[in-house]
Amino acid sequence: MNYSFSDKVTGLQPSAIREILKFTADPTVISFAAGNPAPEAFPVKAVSEITARLLESNPVSALQYSITEGYTPLRETLKKEMQDAGCFDPDMDDLIITSGAQQANELACKVFLNEGDTLICEAPTFIGSLNAFKSYNVALKGVPMDSDGMNIEMLEETIKTSKNPKLIYIIPNFQNPTGLCTSLEKRKAIYELAKKYGLMILEDNPYGDIRFAGEDIPSIKTMDKDGLVIYSRSFSKTLAPGIRVGYVTAPKEVIQKMVVCKQVADVHTNAMAQIICDEFLKNYDMNAHLESIRTIYRNKCNLMLGELDKNFSKKVTFTRPEGGLFIWGTLPEGYDMMGFCTKAVENKVAVVPGTAFLINESDKTSSFRLNFSTPTDEQLVKGCEIIGKLSKELFD
Repeated sequence: MNYSFSDKVTGLQPSAIREILKFTADPTVISFAAGNPAPEAFPVKAVSEITARLLESNPVSALQYSITEGYTPLRETLKKEMQDAGCFDPDMDDLIITSGAQQANELACKVFLNEGDTLICEAPTFIGSLNAFKSYNVALKGVPMDSDGMNIEMLEETIKTSKNPKLIYIIPNFQNPTGLCTSLEKRKAIYELAKKYGLMILEDNPYGDIRFAGEDIPSIKTMDKDGLVIYSRSFSKTLAPGIRVGYVTAPKEVIQKMVVCKQVADVHTNAMAQIICDEFLKNYDMNAHLESIRTIYRNKCNLMLGELDKNFSKKVTFTRPEGGLFIWGTLPEGYDMMGFCTKAVENKVAVVPGTAFLINESDKTSSFRLNFSTPTDEQLVKGCEIIGKLSKELFD
């Protein structure tokens, strides 16, 4: 049978990360390729207590159909939290619960972009969002990043020279894959460009709560007086990714359209998971939990950076993130990044080639992504020693 797939999926390819993760089924492979939270960061005891109480006292609310907008008590809790953070204007905005931040990002694309319209994003950027955007046959344009975020001059030039630019997608805090943070100056500049040219901004912030060094930077949403920002967040990195609970705040008209599209997609987000999130926020110490997570990631990041500095060729450079889960390594110019990644896997260490995060994987990059949250401390030390030795053999 010759299958005739739709235009929307014909061009989609398997995620390079998922392909590399196949190698991690081998228990002898040390994986720096995942993007998972540290298992020890999960609040297992609290979730177990909440679930037991819920199924004993009010099982129907957890097991019955719910409304598309989300579990009302959780929505109200999050609206208050977002308003206190300056990210929710009750006169202008609304908030809905989504099946992870990934769904919020996909819904934004569905609501605003027709085939052939342009979506502008950081280059490199998160592969999961890229594939969601590609499924709508939009024109994707990447803007190179400086050490403090997108190059503003190139962003404006891209806006001016693109066909029907509609949306700017940005991960401003500890970006996946680079670990970089967009400066306040650039956040303001991006907002002003969106306002000047009539674009929406999709601000994806899954990592903002796990800043373990430096000072917090206000989100772009706090600057939004013109109804231009769709602000996407998630419990995946703060509680657990398996519960698949995210949320998005945006102007009310935008949220109304997202609700209709979500009804078609999945009816509603998992009701039990939403109640678990709400109960945790109300009856447990979220701030203490976040501090414990930050401590875990601070220690893991510092350990990996120290081992990279000790073991790698000095010709290889690395970002020094102040939060999040990732470090971005860059080989000396002219060297074969894919060859390095392949040899790393052959030596039982998996890293992600930087091409996985580009709009066109055939484009050139000398960078690769490392994850420090998932491996054990012992694996971090051993894995850095293995690929560090490889780097010296190849580059020194």
